[in-house]
Amino acid sequence: MGKPVIFLGPSLGHDKARKIFPDAEYLPPAKKGDLLRLATDTAVNKVGLVDGVFLQDYPPTPIEVYQLARKEGVILAGAASLGALRAVELEKFGMVGIGRVFELYKSGRINADDEVAVTFAQGGDYELQSEAMIDIRYNLFLAKKRGVISNNTKRAIAAVAKEIYFPHRNYANILEESRGLHGELEGEITAFQDYIVSNRKSLKENDAVRLLKYFRDGSTN
Repeated sequence: MGKPVIFLGPSLGHDKARKIFPDAEYLPPAKKGDLLRLATDTAVNKVGLVDGVFLQDYPPTPIEVYQLARKEGVILAGAASLGALRAVELEKFGMVGIGRVFELYKSGRINADDEVAVTFAQGGDYELQSEAMIDIRYNLFLAKKRGVISNNTKRAIAAVAKEIYFPHRNYANILEESRGLHGELEGEITAFQDYIVSNRKSLKENDAVRLLKYFRDGSTN
């Protein structure tokens, strides 16, 4: 049995991933052709798709991922980002979907690719250059739950973030635009700005960890 091959970064860095599950081969975010090549590799029997390119190159198409999902003897799982999108499309063909982002897409509560799309530095540990909309929503939800902001401010900031083209979607731009459009919310916008410095969470990272544990432990829980 070969090591699981996992396309990962930036939802979770490779260094962190190896601490959770060292017995895997970690590859960069998937681009068009990557999974098709694996479909012809007889040594590959477990594949995890977390991250793929959105802007830097063409991502793997559903047809390409389907070729691997239908291959006999291969376990293909997706989570967190592009992997969650493809898992929703191909679950009926045997692809395993893991995590909250997958569940949100499957239920239809979110449906746009830009909810998970980000830009990141090439090489190294794929440092984020923008924020995923799904993670912005998650942090706004947590801030509201903890009483940092009101529901009105949560909705206002989310609406501003959604209107920003995803490569430019970062907290500095979001909060600057929010102040310009909603000056009456200045106090809560500043409170959220202070909160996010030390309390930023990532739903995508959580789901990437769940995918690693699925291959490590054999459970999606």
